[in-house]
Amino acid sequence: MLVLALDTSTPAITAGVVQLDDTRLEVLAEQVTLNARAHGELLTPHLLEAVNAADITLAQLDAIVVGVGPGPFTGLRAGMATAAALGHALGIPVHPVCGLDAIAIQAEHGAPLLVATDARRREVYWAAYDAEARRVDGPHVDKPAELKPEAKTAAGEGAELYADVLGLEVIGPRFPSPAGLVAAARDSFGKEPEPLTPLYLRRPDAVEPTARKRVTA
Repeated sequence: MLVLALDTSTPAITAGVVQLDDTRLEVLAEQVTLNARAHGELLTPHLLEAVNAADITLAQLDAIVVGVGPGPFTGLRAGMATAAALGHALGIPVHPVCGLDAIAIQAEHGAPLLVATDARRREVYWAAYDAEARRVDGPHVDKPAELKPEAKTAAGEGAELYADVLGLEVIGPRFPSPAGLVAAARDSFGKEPEPLTPLYLRRPDAVEPTARKRVTA
């Protein structure tokens, strides 16, 4: 099957085409740009470039996988809205993937692992995994100093940024990749997709206004 993988949960704007069968997963093409402010502008051109580079058409896709975070609101909605609209137009399923799972499944560790991405505000989005890359805790958002990881190894951009605080050996990858996204979603193919629910983990900065203040003379 041919799967389009999209992710905008980190500064990496990611799109790729992956060919999948019972025994093999092959990335046919991918486009990645690091730009935390251009998710909306670059994602569609990236996915079209990836499809063209894979020498296929959108109509040949069998499924879409999309990272649902954790991540910031603006970035996440760009990827998820694009995936949902494209899946609806093509009549193919759209499968959500936790971006931390996508990183964990590609990290060659063979032991308990911490995955952390940058949540800004001097915090990280994180989750803990066993030796088989199965999530055992998280996702959460916390300050790095508050984490008490049992793992000795960490992956993800957040792990790199706060390596001195975490005190763990840092390995790749830094961001979710097309191969990792599809590998993390593999068991869901052929089943009814889970709802596309974003993992924001934080309350929005914007709040509803309170009652208007009374104006006195």
